[in-house]
Amino acid sequence: MFSKHPGKFRGSLAFRLTLWYAVVFTLFSAVAFLMFYLFITSMIRTRIDQDLSVQAGEFATVLKTRGIGALKRVAILEAQAFGEKKIFIRLLGVTGDVFSSSNMSYWRDIDIHLDAIQRLSRNKHQVFETIALPRRNGNIRILYRRIGPGVYLQLGHSMEPYTRFFQAFKTVFIITMGGIVLLAALIGWFMARRALAGVTALTRTARQIADGALEQRVPVKAAGDEIDQMAVTFNRMLDRIQSLIAGIREMSDNIAHDLRSPITRIRGLAEITLTTKTGMEDYRLMAASTIEECDRLLDMITTMLLISRTESGAARLEFNALDVSGLVADACDLFKPAAEDKGVTLICDLPETRILLSGDIRLLQRMVSNLLDNAVKYTPAKGTVRITVQRVPSVEKVSIIFEDTGVGIASDEMPRIFDRFYRGDRSRSQIGAGLGLSLARAVARAHGGSISVESQPGRGSRFIATLPVDPGRDVPPEKRPL
Repeated sequence: MFSKHPGKFRGSLAFRLTLWYAVVFTLFSAVAFLMFYLFITSMIRTRIDQDLSVQAGEFATVLKTRGIGALKRVAILEAQAFGEKKIFIRLLGVTGDVFSSSNMSYWRDIDIHLDAIQRLSRNKHQVFETIALPRRNGNIRILYRRIGPGVYLQLGHSMEPYTRFFQAFKTVFIITMGGIVLLAALIGWFMARRALAGVTALTRTARQIADGALEQRVPVKAAGDEIDQMAVTFNRMLDRIQSLIAGIREMSDNIAHDLRSPITRIRGLAEITLTTKTGMEDYRLMAASTIEECDRLLDMITTMLLISRTESGAARLEFNALDVSGLVADACDLFKPAAEDKGVTLICDLPETRILLSGDIRLLQRMVSNLLDNAVKYTPAKGTVRITVQRVPSVEKVSIIFEDTGVGIASDEMPRIFDRFYRGDRSRSQIGAGLGLSLARAVARAHGGSISVESQPGRGSRFIATLPVDPGRDVPPEKRPL
């Protein structure tokens, strides 16, 4: 049950929780026993005091009705009836002198306290005191009371039976407390191990992951407690890390693949120029081609870095209020000449009211431009590209819909079109690196939105970019601030 390494075990959280549980449980149990002990003690003392007061009242009645002689006889008979080792009775004068008593051979060590008689003389009804005698097993409870003119009563009661009860109680208390401490330690250990079972599983999974088993996950129970919530959060973090690592590996493979072709072209062009050409114009052409290839490489690397920084959250986004309709209208104006040159009809369907959202205008411009460029690029002559901006009031979002009558996307290619560097069979004839859709999706996600696609080969595609808007900030054109 316990660890083989005592030092490690003593430093564990389970041990500390067990210790705290045992200490707290023991303290509360000790307080409960102490309160019970004090209650029983007080109750017994009160009962003895009541009995002594009743007896003293009876003696006062005898003195008043039958005289001092009868009182002496009754006192002796009462002591004999109760047992001369259980009670004693003394009749005292004003100065504390004894003029009658029961058999005091067993109680000869009991003194008379004159201060008690003095307090009775000052209109005190009765005085109680508890004394302990050496070599006696138990205390003695004594009552002083004035029962008549110039007559004082000293009545004592042995507490030896109750003392034996208290000693037995203390013995039971010590034995019980020992069992309680052991039981509390066992229960505390069980509860601590049970409560920390999720933490142990998480630690074990973390060690396996540190050894390279990235597919491991923390088991989640159906309890729904804080440990389960931590396990779910930890598993989500692992999923995110694994996806990022997979993305890094895929990006590294793609970079290695996509950099090979332009570098090979640059090297081949330089080698051919050096071996076959000798004129200055040939070197100028080689330099121009090299610069063109380098610009293409730089653009691809810059786009990859932007995607990575956006997806990881490392990019600093400058969120400002912007008009979606104005953003799309500017993109339409930018691509309209290229669409006309290709014979493609570009239609912008914008709402009459201005729809505001909070976002980074540079990244959103890149997203709209990439989606619009794809639509125009893969739409043949006499085709149509339509951009529609729609407000979705029920969910406080705006949809930017890009529809085209282009070549479409095959069903087996749909799951991969947003992957970096992926290019379908129909797109290999077009210039590009396969990063446009990846960047568009990264920008949409960075703004709390998403991009979905619907397509039929030969009939066109429909991309829908959905972004959250600022609620209650739609402004009609005639009321827009100057």
